[in-house]
Amino acid sequence: MFGRRLRGWVPGVLGRARRGTVALMCGADDGTVAEEALRVVGEYADRLRGCRITVLVLTDDAGDLPTRLGALEAGLPPEVAVHLMPGPPSRLPVALRAAGASGAPVLSYLAAEDAVDPVALSAATTGRPAEALLLAGAGVALRPALADAGFPLSTEVELADTGRRVGFGTGSDRSLEAVKEELWAAGQRLLDPYGMPLSPAPEVDPAPLARALLTELTCNGPGTVTELRRYAVTATAYRAVDALRALTALLDAGRVSRAPEQGRLGGDVLVTAVPSAA
Repeated sequence: MFGRRLRGWVPGVLGRARRGTVALMCGADDGTVAEEALRVVGEYADRLRGCRITVLVLTDDAGDLPTRLGALEAGLPPEVAVHLMPGPPSRLPVALRAAGASGAPVLSYLAAEDAVDPVALSAATTGRPAEALLLAGAGVALRPALADAGFPLSTEVELADTGRRVGFGTGSDRSLEAVKEELWAAGQRLLDPYGMPLSPAPEVDPAPLARALLTELTCNGPGTVTELRRYAVTATAYRAVDALRALTALLDAGRVSRAPEQGRLGGDVLVTAVPSAA
């Protein structure tokens, strides 16, 4: 999952900011994430001229990680700097300052069995722009933690078969929608808004999402298609494209109305729940 996000992030850095930092908090047991990060960055070696990518690995249990990362670092171009720093996640603010990450894009990865360290999560917001991918136990609420840290947009999805939860924080609707697409492309079963397993596919049954959107409209009043797309991406396991299918199903069933009544179901179309006849 992190490799997919990194492949979406690096081209943006190379095209705009010209420098960026990848911050990873991991131990020797999950050092494969750091190894994958170096491999992915290495895929862009021929596009790094004039750019600078820093890969910061913060760990309190390095084990054989220095040897494993050193072998990969040897094959990277000089535009990539790799820093392996000892310490717990709470040391991330210091590590980012030492790596000169201020004022540039930062993509962070944090993994925890329990609550994600709030100090580390707050530090992850210092990037311009900042994005963070989280992996935690299924019982850990990640969206509130991301919001408290200062991420304007966030989502969390429970993986049905692993007992884990994935969270993502960003300031970009485009990045948020891309992450949801990447999560679906990974092929793991997710949980829908009602706790039922959801198998990602190009097209899925829109009924569970339609019920969730109808509940949102009934409880909180009318919303634009843009707002409902964002609700689907942030508050459920579904993608933006699934929201359009669900809204179309609700319109066809007469459960919601739209204004204007005709035309494309564009982002500024206002959708309203139709009161039940009962």
